[in-house]
Amino acid sequence: MSKVIQPIHYERLLDMRQTEQGIKLIKDFFQQNLSTELRLRRVTAPLFVLKGLGINDDLNGVERPVSFPIKDLGDARAEVVHSLAKWKRLTLAEYEIERGYGVYTDMNAIRADEELDNLHSLYVDQWDWEAVIAREDRNLAFLRSVVERIYAAMRRTEYLTCETYPQLKPFLPEKIHFIHSEELLRMYPDKTPKEREDAICEAYGAVFIIGIGGVLSNGEKHDGRAPDYDDWSTLAENGQKGLNGDILIWYPVLGRSIELSSMGIRVDKESLLRQLAIEGQEQREQLFFHQQLLQGRLPLSIGGGIGQSRLCMVLLHKAHVGEIQASIWPDDMRQECRQLGMPLI
Repeated sequence: MSKVIQPIHYERLLDMRQTEQGIKLIKDFFQQNLSTELRLRRVTAPLFVLKGLGINDDLNGVERPVSFPIKDLGDARAEVVHSLAKWKRLTLAEYEIERGYGVYTDMNAIRADEELDNLHSLYVDQWDWEAVIAREDRNLAFLRSVVERIYAAMRRTEYLTCETYPQLKPFLPEKIHFIHSEELLRMYPDKTPKEREDAICEAYGAVFIIGIGGVLSNGEKHDGRAPDYDDWSTLAENGQKGLNGDILIWYPVLGRSIELSSMGIRVDKESLLRQLAIEGQEQREQLFFHQQLLQGRLPLSIGGGIGQSRLCMVLLHKAHVGEIQASIWPDDMRQECRQLGMPLI
């Protein structure tokens, strides 16, 4: 059954040539702005890591990584990364990055269990970034300041794109609104998490939802997060838990909210142990990454991922991520998209 979200009165404003040029424009300009805003150095990232080291991102804990045996390592298995959430922190330590500086990279991943639709593909491309922070930076005020700088880079990129292609009109609001997931639940107690995201994004245009991964007062999570990178259980200064969140915007082309980034202040020793216990995954304490953190060999950090294809899709006013990237799609989805005027690459 097709899961295509059908846009109302969709019109392709850029042809294929303009689209490809626009993708390059956005990627070149945004990553330079991101690097400047957060003082990030570009590094080269792996496509796969060894299984069993605890380095791969476990996402919600149910997605199966693509894996394969390595002949010259006695058939030890490698896993295609889901993201580089933990690898980046190891890199900060290896490169001896100073406080206030960090790294970013082009992350390419395969997520074989992804449910395919306008926003989700088997192929994932992100700017993954990570920066060293001090103990006193582990607070909501610092998190908000970083979110605002990332959002400012997005708006500058939107301005350049619309200047280059005048048929595109800017729609991102000047400010991004902050709200905790618990507060959002109180505002819309009868809605699902996705419906709550749609409602708050339609109201404000751009929103950062704080505190994703922990259980809310209704006994449910707003969304899942692995227990070993973002800190979603620490009690912040506002009396609510969580030092992480998602950047979402209201996307008028599809009439719904879209997540552009997941990010947060990373776990320290105490929050790692607490979150592993909450999730019943204490056995992970013995893995390589977790031992490095527990033994104090990794710096405190903040980091996240920003969807490259998603940002290009939004800023070029496309209705399907397959208009931006080359991937595999069901035949019925390709046919339906073609009929709707959004042919997939």
